[in-house]
Amino acid sequence: MPRDDPANSIDRAAAAATSRDRATLTALVTGDPDARVRAIALATLVGHLPSSISAPVWRAAVHDTDARVRRRAAEVAPKLGRAAPCGVLVGLLADDDAWVAEAAAYALGEHPRPTRTAIAALVGAATTHPDPLVREAAVAALGALGDPTTLPAVLAACDDKPAIRRRAVLALAAFAGNEVEARLRAACTDPDWQVRQAAEDLLAGSE
Repeated sequence: MPRDDPANSIDRAAAAATSRDRATLTALVTGDPDARVRAIALATLVGHLPSSISAPVWRAAVHDTDARVRRRAAEVAPKLGRAAPCGVLVGLLADDDAWVAEAAAYALGEHPRPTRTAIAALVGAATTHPDPLVREAAVAALGALGDPTTLPAVLAACDDKPAIRRRAVLALAAFAGNEVEARLRAACTDPDWQVRQAAEDLLAGSE
């Protein structure tokens, strides 16, 4: 895209944040030279116009060349509900940019009808993604969904880095059984005090 005058970008960003005109917002999302403007316009479009209007533009935005726009697309996906296909979000979960993948993991955890493919992708991200930020978000998403088949992945995350262990312990609230209780009791001796506190709180709440 061509280089842009910063002053003009500021004006267009303001327009993107306040406009409710379908044509204006669509043009900004799909053609503005400034990625920040495209991202703002996308959020406004999804936030204020019906999904029948915003979803097609959103599906184009997920392929934007700038990670900031793709990340915003993932962030606003929960507002679209079922109009944001799981397959598209799984693609964003595999994005090379960790911030995009992190936002996609959250969106999948909020999806009203996650597919088996989406759940499997979250399990893969929670257990093998190289970026801990993404693993943490994926574990949180698994906890939000509470699918019994994902328990092994959540249990495995209890042995990851401290922030992920904390998230995994919290995610265990969505599951039940002796294996869960045993893992929570083991977490009560974790080196990280926040992990211990989370486990103790969950055990206390179950008594």
